Amino acid sequence: MLRLGSAKPGSWASFWAILTLVGLASRAAQRADVGSEATGTPINHSQTLLQRLQELLRQGNASDVVLRVQAVGTDEVRVFHTHRLLLGLHSELFRELLRNQSEVALQEPRDCAAVFDKFIRYLYCGELTVLLAQAIPLHRLATKYGVASLQRGVADYMRTHLAGGAGPAVGWYHYAVSTGDEALRQSCLQFLAWNLSAVAASAEWGAVSPELLAQLLPRSDLVLQDELELFHALEAWLGRTRPPPAVAERALRAIRYPMIPPAQLFQLQARSAALARHGEAVADLLLQAYQFHAASPLHFAKFFDVNGSAFLPRNYLAPAWGAPWVINNPARDDRSTSFQTQLGPSGHDAGRRVTWNVLFSPRWLPVSLRPVYADTAGTALPAARPEDGRPRLVVTPATSGGDAAGVSFQKTVLVGARQHGRLLVRHAYSFHQSSEEAGDFLAHADLQRRNSEYLVENALHLHLIVKPVYHTLIRTPK
Repeated sequence: MLRLGSAKPGSWASFWAILTLVGLASRAAQRADVGSEATGTPINHSQTLLQRLQELLRQGNASDVVLRVQAVGTDEVRVFHTHRLLLGLHSELFRELLRNQSEVALQEPRDCAAVFDKFIRYLYCGELTVLLAQAIPLHRLATKYGVASLQRGVADYMRTHLAGGAGPAVGWYHYAVSTGDEALRQSCLQFLAWNLSAVAASAEWGAVSPELLAQLLPRSDLVLQDELELFHALEAWLGRTRPPPAVAERALRAIRYPMIPPAQLFQLQARSAALARHGEAVADLLLQAYQFHAASPLHFAKFFDVNGSAFLPRNYLAPAWGAPWVINNPARDDRSTSFQTQLGPSGHDAGRRVTWNVLFSPRWLPVSLRPVYADTAGTALPAARPEDGRPRLVVTPATSGGDAAGVSFQKTVLVGARQHGRLLVRHAYSFHQSSEEAGDFLAHADLQRRNSEYLVENALHLHLIVKPVYHTLIRTPK
């Protein structure tokens, strides 16, 4: 075993001479193969090479650089016998740092120092195994030392585990903001919006920053049981974090009070600690909500602009706004179902229902791909294959309630799984207001694969949501 300071004279010259001879022999053999055969036969010993590189790192053979990694705030020092050539291949910072130095002292945060062995191993072997708690420190190290491939790999790992519900979305969001990783930030924000019920019931909710809360509250794609659930989640956050009054009042004004029935609004005003402290800041919104529920939507629209976000439902899971639908073996054949929703969020419409019919087809063929027959030849053209089709979901009103004046409907389909009794959303598809289906619904899904990310135990878990949208029919007075 050769280590730094103990290498025999001439050992490195011999080492490079052997590599040169091996390279010359390899090129000569390749020229001979080309001359004797039209096509060569590949010989792949890459796994053996990886094993030897791992052994090189583990034993420190021919090491020419020693890294001493100290965890900040501790006396703990980890020593790595490394090779400047391999480290410099991945990192320009290492190339500069190790130039003309045989020993380098590095200081890293504790979590980064704890995974430095994995980081170094990646530089030798191009692979590592990541655990959730190690994602941020590994990403930090990759960013600091400019190892772009590892930086992308860890970010992809984080986005994948967010979609599966395993990642700490709040912590990763704040980390993404601090590092300027916009793609990761958007992935975290999307996951939090689609799974806010689950996050609000977890320990992560207390770690939400005012900035993140301000990003979430205005969104119409929040998935919640109802608006009252969001109010209670916000009240719990206010009680835990005790933000400045201005922050609390801005957050409370983001609640869509017209989406809460009057009886529940009365209870909030009587019992809510948050409204007891900041009620004056939202008094105008509460009055407007009561007016909205008291009048018919058409009459209300004469005096108020109902096109604002306050009058638009979010993605509510309550039975009044949609229904779950579990389709077993979804690649097999067409399915259909029906459900009812409330005509609108106004108290005036509380007793009115719209019935919806839903058709699911796993292999619908567009007209351009359907089998056609040639008139002149009298023979059929080649029939389209089933795999040419794509899943299709059509939602249509079955009753005249869907034609109510001043109301149109936005439809959303959530795709996901139930974990611990809650819906974990993995994908969401929205319909155009004038359409009966989402054009991109499961466009890239492979429902034939049992391990498809769109399936849970070979079943497709959908939640169908219909959001009524009121329109201002008469211009409101200035």
